Amino acid sequence: MAEPGDDEWLTACRRAVAAHRAIFDSHKGIEERTRYEGVGEGGDQTLVIDRLCEDAIFAELEKLHGSGYEFTAVAEERGTVHFGSPDSRLSVIIDPIDGSLNARRTVPLHSVSIAVADGDSMADVKLGYVYEFGAGEEFVARRGSGAKLDGHPISAPEGDGLEVVALEASKPERVVKVAEALHDRAYRLRAPGSIAVCLAYVAAGRFDGMLTTRGCRSVDAAAAQLIAREAGAAVVFAGYELGMASLDLSARYHVASARTSADLATLREAQEALDG
Repeated sequence: MAEPGDDEWLTACRRAVAAHRAIFDSHKGIEERTRYEGVGEGGDQTLVIDRLCEDAIFAELEKLHGSGYEFTAVAEERGTVHFGSPDSRLSVIIDPIDGSLNARRTVPLHSVSIAVADGDSMADVKLGYVYEFGAGEEFVARRGSGAKLDGHPISAPEGDGLEVVALEASKPERVVKVAEALHDRAYRLRAPGSIAVCLAYVAAGRFDGMLTTRGCRSVDAAAAQLIAREAGAAVVFAGYELGMASLDLSARYHVASARTSADLATLREAQEALDG
């Protein structure tokens, strides 16, 4: 069975971004964006804007399927959906709004995350796409071909030391433990509110590292972990080799990324402090 080429995937992603912009434009205020409709397959309450944005992506997937392509979608709200044979090894991992709280509160930093994989693990992701709506920036990575920001190659710069570290899933009680573990080891902490954006910013050299303070889902990190790795950053899914870190929606991982293995070890120590 033929598979969509990278250009076809990117065209679908960009059309979905345009649809998302229209959705955000028609749901402008906090009250309008704070409307829920049940619980999605990812386990969180589903915002109406989450569902509308996911619908826009699925409309693009339907077009690809209508062209004769088969694949399986793994999405935050709908869960696992087969487009054709359930035996297809090709999968699309989707988070329609990574940073839903930001989007709901009209904070202009949230993203759409779409990954294409030819297997079941993070190592099998072959195309990663993250679009950040606040700055209007597009991050793309192809396995073995590097990472780009708005079409220009990016790389995590060499060097060591943690001047700026991003935290995600930043509940105060978790942040306290991590902050104590990073005392005198990191200069500043940031909490942007989107795991995908944090990983992409490590790839671009904006952050020296990032870590989650609780387990994240595959949809949060699948696309951006490839972007970070293709830019030369180190990425770890705690307790799992990259090839064993499942793309299944039920999986949960502590994720950390940094420019160097030494800095990554420091961030992993901070994560381990959460269990102390």
